[in-house]
Amino acid sequence: MTIEEIESRMAEIKNEMDLPEADLNALQEEVRNLKAEKAQIREEAAKAEETRKQIAEGLIGDAKEERKEEKTMTIEEIRNSSEYINAFAEYIKTGDDKECRALLTTNAAASGQVPVPTLVDDIVRHAWENENILARVRKTGFMGNVKVAFERSADPAYIHAEGSSAPTEEALTLGIVEIKPENIKKWITLSDEMLETTGEGFLTYVYEELAYQVMKKLSSEVVGDIVAADTTHGATAVGIPKINQNPAILTIAGAAANLSDEAQNICVVMNRLTEIEFQTAYAAGNFAVDPFAGLPRVYTSALPAYSTADTNATYAIVGDLSAVQVNFPAGEGLKTTYDNLSLAEKDLVKIVGRVYAGHEVVAPGRLVRLTKKAAA
Repeated sequence: MTIEEIESRMAEIKNEMDLPEADLNALQEEVRNLKAEKAQIREEAAKAEETRKQIAEGLIGDAKEERKEEKTMTIEEIRNSSEYINAFAEYIKTGDDKECRALLTTNAAASGQVPVPTLVDDIVRHAWENENILARVRKTGFMGNVKVAFERSADPAYIHAEGSSAPTEEALTLGIVEIKPENIKKWITLSDEMLETTGEGFLTYVYEELAYQVMKKLSSEVVGDIVAADTTHGATAVGIPKINQNPAILTIAGAAANLSDEAQNICVVMNRLTEIEFQTAYAAGNFAVDPFAGLPRVYTSALPAYSTADTNATYAIVGDLSAVQVNFPAGEGLKTTYDNLSLAEKDLVKIVGRVYAGHEVVAPGRLVRLTKKAAA
């Protein structure tokens, strides 16, 4: 498979994981195999590029084996080359993409964004994978605002005995959630000395910092959507129940029991300091029972620690985070803007990173909030 085919299949797998009949173990195994194959392709491309350079410089091979015809490099090989990484770094610094387009030759589009080096792709993808909350939400790439319908209430099906009266018509009430994208930005100031850093070092420094901060903010906003939700469904918003219960042996299990059958990949979202409260309850109870009911923990500082939370405040979330949909109209990649004018007198430049995304809770029955009880 090509890199494009692998990425396309991995995108399909993400959607398949949301299906009720999905075999998660099989899909996860396929994802691992695809990642391994992708890494192998890139490794082989790097080796081929190194071999080509050595042959061109006469370091290996006999004179009689000289190539009479130069092999055309693929886009992936070009994006992985040190020449392109340095050219892209200069493009970020100056806004001039001529060198990038010259390296891309006939494969470069006449206008529009030049492709980022594979190094940058890896940094942004790594930021996604490390952000455990965003790794679990449902991601889409629809243009503009997105409206998602959900079921507010519905009658059950009926048994219709032969010859009996027709069953009652279903009373179905739908709600519609609208996802409106916004720019999530982070900018940093760099000195002229930093700009003289080599291409790979410069790109690594800038993209790692901006990607981390932008993804962290988006993750915090997703948690905020859940915390701020009403307890009942509205015409334009999904309701999320609250369970007013302090950390105890069966608190998590009781919360998970309130989820619908559609909640599949259930986890516990909380501040790291809250975990010790459950461990304390476990030790005090002297029971060999996992207080987390075998569910994975996802940590976030967007939720307060139980010890510092206000009365009735949400200190933990239990459920399937695929209930949240994050839409990227312009793609998941990090866009950058370079400003070398506003702070020119200080020999400083600004680099702004942004992601254009909208986020809302769109699936009912998949999330429950745990809130702190009032003191006795």
